[in-house]
This record gives sequence, structure tokens and C-alpha cells, in this order.
Amino acid sequence: MTRGSLRATRAGGRAVRSNAIALASTVVVFGLLAWVVVHAPGWPAVRDSFLDPVVFARALPGIAGAFLVNIQLFVSAEILVLGFGLVLAIMRGLPGPLFLPLRVLSTAYTDVFRALPGVLVIYVVGFGIPGLGLVDPRTDQRLYGILALTLIYSAYVSEVYRAGIDSVHPSQEAAARSLGLGRFQTLRHVIVPQAVRRVIPPLLNDFIGLQKDTVLVSFIGVVEIFRTAQIKQAASFSFTPYLAVALVFIVVTIPLARFTDWLLARDRRATMGGGLR
Repeated sequence: MTRGSLRATRAGGRAVRSNAIALASTVVVFGLLAWVVVHAPGWPAVRDSFLDPVVFARALPGIAGAFLVNIQLFVSAEILVLGFGLVLAIMRGLPGPLFLPLRVLSTAYTDVFRALPGVLVIYVVGFGIPGLGLVDPRTDQRLYGILALTLIYSAYVSEVYRAGIDSVHPSQEAAARSLGLGRFQTLRHVIVPQAVRRVIPPLLNDFIGLQKDTVLVSFIGVVEIFRTAQIKQAASFSFTPYLAVALVFIVVTIPLARFTDWLLARDRRATMGGGLR
């Protein structure tokens, strides 16, 4: 046996042992957690309240159907957030005394809406705007929910955009200006396209949060997945419908989270490869 094949055999053996140890430790840890839970004094009551298979089977189809409302809220708000957040980021980065009011306005907006709890914003928008009497009282509450989510997440996304814009080397702008491009042409054709490509993974993280926060619009009367679960819980006297809500979000969110991790790893490899070259 050659030295190369011997090293490969040893490496394969170490990999098998490492995987076996990892699997065994995982089984032991989760087994202990399961043992602690099922031997807790209140386990029978919790099992009956949260893990009723009959209630779960009856509730899941309606809850999964109600998730379509959350998807509508998420997609609509995401489109608005992408555009408005970019506008805020560009406003905050405009140089010169002429644009000072825009910089102050965008900074104040970002600070305020990042400081306010999301539920509070949804309450103010959902009940405050109709209370002014300036809009049709029959307006769909989902529109207020979309508006509130847009206001909240635009503040966060603008900071992601701003970080991406700041990461573009100043030489890029200098080169564009030397070619005769104006300031806004440089932003549009050189700076923003590079910045957007760099911040796609962080944006996906924000949108995972946005997807989950769509349940908050239930507080202003929108019948979506969480409100549907509340209705079914009140009808069945069981908390099991909330478990169905959790399952739906897990099935939808985890693949998106893994896709985000893959994008981050790909960008990291590309950056390291570029540095090596």
C-alpha cells in the first residue's frame, strides 16, 4: 500500500469515526431532552392540549389555506420594501449641503421605525388611519397591514442597502465620473448594481423575518394563518392548531434559510478566490 492510499484510508476512518460520534451525541442529547419532557409532571396536560392528532388533522387544511393570505401580504410588502428601502439608502448617502434635508429625513425615518415595536406600528396604521376619516371605512385591512410592514422593514432594508453601497470601492465612482457619467448615472449604472448583488444574502434574512411577521397583522383583524388558528383553537378548546401554524412556517422558512446560507457560502468562496488571485 502506498503512502497516499494509506493516508486516504486513515482519513476515511477518521471521517467515519467523527460522523459516528456526532450521530451518537445528537441521539443522546435529543433523547435526554425527550425523556425530560415526557416525564415532566405536566406532560399529560400539555400533550392533550397541544398534540391532539384528531384536532391537528382537522385544522391543518384550513390553516394551510389561510397561509395564502400571508403569502399575499409578504409578496406585496416585499416588493414595496425593496423599492422604498433603496430610495431611503440613496437619500441618506447624497453628498453636499443641498441634500441635507433628505439626509436628515431618511436618517430620522430609519431611526424611528427601527426603534418602534412592529405591533405598535401595525396598531397605529391599522386603527389610526381609518380613524382619521380620510379613507373609505370599508378599505381592506390587508392594505393597512401591507403599509405597516413596508414602513417597518424599509428602515431595516435601507441599512442593508447602505452597507452595500458603502462597500463599493470609491475608485468605481471615480472611474465612472471620469468617463463622463453624472452622479445619478453613476449610482444607477455602477454603484447600485454592485451593491445590490453584494447584499442579496442579508436581504433574504430580512425577508425571512418579514414572512414571519405577517402574522402580526392579525391584531388589526386580518384573517390569516394565525387568526385562523385562533378561531379553530376557540372552537376545539385545544392549542393544537397553533402547532399546525408552526409546522407550516417551518416547512416554508427552513428551505429559504438554507438557501440563504448557500448564497453566503458561495459569496465567501468567491471572495476568497478573488483574493487568492
